[in-house]
Amino acid sequence: MKQEDVDPVPAPDPMDARLGTRLAELRAQHGWSLGELAERSGVSRSTLSRAERAETSPTASLLNRLCGVYGRTMSQLLSEVEAEPTPLMPAADQPVWEDRASGFVRRSVSPPHTGLRGELVEGRLAAGADIAYDRPPVPGLEQHIWVLEGTLDVTARDVEHHLDTGDCLRLRVWGPTRFRCPGPDSVRYVLAVVLP
Repeated sequence: MKQEDVDPVPAPDPMDARLGTRLAELRAQHGWSLGELAERSGVSRSTLSRAERAETSPTASLLNRLCGVYGRTMSQLLSEVEAEPTPLMPAADQPVWEDRASGFVRRSVSPPHTGLRGELVEGRLAAGADIAYDRPPVPGLEQHIWVLEGTLDVTARDVEHHLDTGDCLRLRVWGPTRFRCPGPDSVRYVLAVVLP
């Protein structure tokens, strides 16, 4: 077999590589083994290991669980793998992360800053996409969800809220939440997150 006949192993996505490195650093800072982190997060050791080595792109649900263990919002975690904070974030420089498995695309609109409590995120869900989070990354997290295009169903505390274009929902997140795009088109929304 010739060398050119062998499929090369694709290089990991640069964002996934930086994220994997940061996840490994956080685990090391806490002095936890993969087994200990698996127990605390409810995520298998093999999944955690693959995410840390950037062998797989972590899902939104996985990152949410890890953020809960590490006491961070997802934006805080993602900002830790970006460059030095700046007060202006041009649209072309706003980091975009995609959970290909669920059809969720997340754009960090606010310039990252670990010392601030609020942040803006643009979310996009494909028609039929359904994301469930078993817990908030930070208990009592305040969220404002403003639908720019399409429709979005949000469930929190076993209450479902149907949001049409222009609608805004404010809530504090203490338990499981679910974001679902009923379709027929995708949904685009702004998520304002405020730490308690």
